[in-house]
Amino acid sequence: MDQSNRYTNLSLKEEDLIAGGKHVLCAYIMKPKAGYGGYLEIAAHFAAESSTGTNVEVSTTDDFTRGVDALVYEVDETKELMKIAYPTDLFDRNIIDGRAMIASFLTLAIGNNQGMGDVEYAKMHDFYVPPAFLRLFDGPSINIESMWRVLGRTQENGGMIVGTIIKPKLGLRPKPFADACYEFWMGGDFIKNDEPQGNQVFAPLKETIALVADSMKRAQDDTGDAKLFSANITADDPAEMIARGNYILETFGPDADHVAFLVDGYVAGATAVTTARRNFPNQFIHYHRAGHGAVTSPQSMRGYTAFVHCKMARLSGASGIHTGTMGYGKMEGEADDRGIAYMLERDSADGPYFHQEWGGMKATTPIISGGMNSLRLPGFFDNLGHSNVIQTSGGGAFGHVDGGTAGAKSLRQAHDAWMKGIDLVTYAQDHQELARAFESFPADADRLFPNWRNALSIAA
Repeated sequence: MDQSNRYTNLSLKEEDLIAGGKHVLCAYIMKPKAGYGGYLEIAAHFAAESSTGTNVEVSTTDDFTRGVDALVYEVDETKELMKIAYPTDLFDRNIIDGRAMIASFLTLAIGNNQGMGDVEYAKMHDFYVPPAFLRLFDGPSINIESMWRVLGRTQENGGMIVGTIIKPKLGLRPKPFADACYEFWMGGDFIKNDEPQGNQVFAPLKETIALVADSMKRAQDDTGDAKLFSANITADDPAEMIARGNYILETFGPDADHVAFLVDGYVAGATAVTTARRNFPNQFIHYHRAGHGAVTSPQSMRGYTAFVHCKMARLSGASGIHTGTMGYGKMEGEADDRGIAYMLERDSADGPYFHQEWGGMKATTPIISGGMNSLRLPGFFDNLGHSNVIQTSGGGAFGHVDGGTAGAKSLRQAHDAWMKGIDLVTYAQDHQELARAFESFPADADRLFPNWRNALSIAA
């Protein structure tokens, strides 16, 4: 059934829709399946399935229902581009406080339309939220500024937080895990649970957390510096997440503000993120995105992009989210992915298709991980234009030939060199841990700094 007469209106102007403030706008790359109709017809079916439509005319449709139809307002078949305007009244609101929810946004904009038989593929690349609707999302309660405060740094441009992920990601018992934390904290700032770590039979959460809290106290006493820990509270059951969070805060006691809560926001969903955000508003909510590549990877032609994923994370209240390494680490991505960071950090930012004003909503902090080490950091910072990120190197810290403490110090020294505008090889001549990082990661050293061996008097 051709529904283009009802679910398309190509006379609508995007600037008028934005000025009206009553529509969420979504941009998709969509290709109809061969033999099922023209582009506009399939686009209309997509909009219908995303809102008020069905495959047949139904007797319950009235004039009001037609007033909340999602409408295709722009198409470019040569670019496979389709833009749809969703009336904000379509989206579900909480009965307890009238707030908006990511679950409802995804249900409509990324829902049954992903399984439509007449669509070869359809992937959301950007969306726009009008001011009045934007205010109904929680947004972050705190972000990197809170961590800078704990670390005793300035609240503006406090710089990179030197972090790691304890490796191996699974297999360590409580004491070896806590010992590795202490080792890194002697040189670094921040440690996160790797996302699979939780309450394994060989590493019970309560035993592990107690030992980690003790390691933090000892590291703070021995260095005179504050330390940070991100504890995984992800679970299927919100009650389990709350129980884990409460135990962790009780155990860390006076160091409770040194603790972030890691939530696997893709696999556990928006409910898990909101559970943490609303029950622990004073904690940094560390959004880990394990599994997101199933839909965000360029190889996946359905779902949504990493840009869309991260933008939703800010709406839902993530204090920080992993944003990839923008081509400077082992994870998928390109240098142009800095646009993701800008959309998270800034109050006014351009996306691939829409400009977004955030209206003062707190920023979400980019968290950088995945194959990074001290030698790769300067190029990453040059590309991003600043270093106000949380950086977590697993192998980049514990892969250092002199161990985790030296690895942490080498990361800090690389950041200091970049801040001072000093070439990394030159800076390494007076900083032993950084110099040894060149020996620790020789393939990166040879690729990025071809003359490092002569400068540092290292034999080939």
